[in-house]
Amino acid sequence: MPSQRIQIHRLIPADPAAIWAVARDFCGLWHPAMASCREERDARGALIRAFTVHGEETLYREQLTWFSDSDRSLGYTHLQGIEGCERYDARLTVSPAKAGGSAVTWSAEITAPAARIKAIASGTEAVFAAGIEALASAPAPETAPAPLPAPASHAPLVLDDLPRLALSVTPAPAGREDTMCLFLHGIGGQRDNWDAQLGLAGTVMRAAAMDLRGYGGSGLGSRQSTIDDYCDDIARVADHFGAARLVLAGLSYGSWIATSFAMRHPGRLAGLVLSGGCTGMSEAGPDEREAFRISREVPLNAGQVPADFAPAVVKAIAGPNADAAMREALLQSMASIQAETYRDALNCFTNPLERFDFSRLTMPVLMMTGEHDRLAPPEEIRAVAGRIWDSAHRPDLRFEVIEGAGHVCNLEAPEQYNRHLLAFLRKLAP
Repeated sequence: MPSQRIQIHRLIPADPAAIWAVARDFCGLWHPAMASCREERDARGALIRAFTVHGEETLYREQLTWFSDSDRSLGYTHLQGIEGCERYDARLTVSPAKAGGSAVTWSAEITAPAARIKAIASGTEAVFAAGIEALASAPAPETAPAPLPAPASHAPLVLDDLPRLALSVTPAPAGREDTMCLFLHGIGGQRDNWDAQLGLAGTVMRAAAMDLRGYGGSGLGSRQSTIDDYCDDIARVADHFGAARLVLAGLSYGSWIATSFAMRHPGRLAGLVLSGGCTGMSEAGPDEREAFRISREVPLNAGQVPADFAPAVVKAIAGPNADAAMREALLQSMASIQAETYRDALNCFTNPLERFDFSRLTMPVLMMTGEHDRLAPPEEIRAVAGRIWDSAHRPDLRFEVIEGAGHVCNLEAPEQYNRHLLAFLRKLAP
């Protein structure tokens, strides 16, 4: 079946932030062709706009598939309304122009029968051109960010089995007992790293932060941990609370664990929040994995404990804006880890069981990384987000760069991080 790419590119004098403030409203009536528009959600929580245009009775429906405030871009796919259209994926991007003002690019990939594709392409060009012209003159909305809600309380809980699992848990809001957000910390962290997010997530659904095996109050187990062990621990927590639907939120090592769980149990996940990484060592070759493990084990083999090399780790992961208090918090988090636990995590991380198949990520995904993250730089995570988008059927993916932050972006810039997290969780709530 014939395919065609349409792209309209225009330079306009308005500031990119002002243009994006209008364009980002996927269900807004800023396009002159629109007569009405209402917001819908599919079973996963993905945003759909159902709209009519002037002079027609046809109801059009389009689903938002990609969104990024930091990149000022959104993508969507056609669901209903264009006669004979087999595929229609569009992307709108607003970026700074070299000479000042904004560069607006609106493109679409269209597949349709030969008898229809020319008309669909012609109509698309007209729609895009009119939309960009409207953006050039539309007044930017004057909206201040809404205050974040007061956090829910949380309390410690221990699942006293083998291994023992220590958690911090919020109560479940009424009517939302079957959905739970579970936070997974990084290889140098602990569950307290999520304190700024835990109570906020608890206003939407039950939320818990877990100490991974051997960390904090959790037991290590009687043998070398594997990724399947971590996945079993996640399932055990969900089963304990009767949570049929999970949102996994991970940072770095925790993101790798969360993605690994999603590969095994995609049907159990309502959503996936991946910060500071995703693929871990799953895409590294044997030599690279071995070199990574050996380099990290050198101080351990010399008799050191994580507290001894914590200052060097903090120097590598902290962003340039991290103050003394933040660096001290990161230092204490790393210093509290036992050598046996750190070695166990390194061995698990460098022995992944599979290369990820991103087509299995059928749930909504939010990916975030710090602007100054040297371990998971924005360009790398943006590329992974693009691969997930390419692999999924009707993806629902959001990608954000946390300004000013380093690797542990949820700790360094909690308000930025929390606004993206809260918007994501709210769309998933029953």
